[in-house]
Amino acid sequence: MNKITSLADLKRIKEQVHSKIRMRENSDNADTLVQIKVGMATCGIASGAKETMTYFIEETEHQAIDAVVTQTGCMGYCYAEPTVEVTLPGQEPVVFGFVNKAKAREIIDRYIIKGEMIDGMIPVTYKTIDE
Repeated sequence: MNKITSLADLKRIKEQVHSKIRMRENSDNADTLVQIKVGMATCGIASGAKETMTYFIEETEHQAIDAVVTQTGCMGYCYAEPTVEVTLPGQEPVVFGFVNKAKAREIIDRYIIKGEMIDGMIPVTYKTIDE
């Protein structure tokens, strides 16, 4: 753990803790929030998913978007890593592939905020057991 050597260090740590607490509190009512799940299996991490997840966390907080950003395991789209599943309230989840920082910015600006469909979606090609 780093030593706290200034008031700025203490304020930075305080904000990090508050951010984590807000994220936990938001997860209690996730159905009413934008849900962003970043695939963090080995292939995703190797392709840059940690940086993608960090960007989503920082940018949704910066833009005051009510969202829960979490990590998940393999989504089965190793060829398209990093992959991100976005669920807008009341809608079906959408999976995006090859999500780097620029793509994450587009997902936030166009899909999450404006509701526009954008390139990079991975089509659903499966059915559940219930169907």
